[in-house]
Amino acid sequence: MTANTSPELAARVARIELLLLDVDGVLTDGSIVYTDDQREIKRFHVRDGSGLKFWHQSGKRSAIVSGRKTLAVDVRAAELGIALVYQGHGEKLPAVERVLAEANVRADQVCAIGDDLPDLPVLRRCGVGIAVADACAELRAAADYVTATPGGRGAVREAIEWLLKVQGRWGEVLQRH
Repeated sequence: MTANTSPELAARVARIELLLLDVDGVLTDGSIVYTDDQREIKRFHVRDGSGLKFWHQSGKRSAIVSGRKTLAVDVRAAELGIALVYQGHGEKLPAVERVLAEANVRADQVCAIGDDLPDLPVLRRCGVGIAVADACAELRAAADYVTATPGGRGAVREAIEWLLKVQGRWGEVLQRH
């Protein structure tokens, strides 16, 4: 258990098997950049990718549910070994239910990371909710943990480290490196 983590929260974190990620504002800084030929560009942080690899090496799984749809997300998800990717879901809860069914996990085994109001029902549905540092006030208030790092700048990596530390698994990551 890490400092400031209650025994009740630590018990909920211990059950987490799947990390459910938003994209814009979580895996990216929320910027939307278009080229002159109308292609969309997204910028992902390498530490978030490293964190997801640590998560997967620890036997855990991850999924993406995003309100927008872009090819860049499919490419990044494939690079990171994220098989469950649901894009174009402005109403996220139906996609979350599909993730639960496909991954064969209960909601209390899922940790959701978000940044804005469309993520609020998702955080409330899952066992543990995390807000990135620059999330809207309502999401930060509802979250079990708020990162010190803003979205798209390594917040997912920070969240994964926190989860694995609370689960007592961070030492395994350190031993591999």
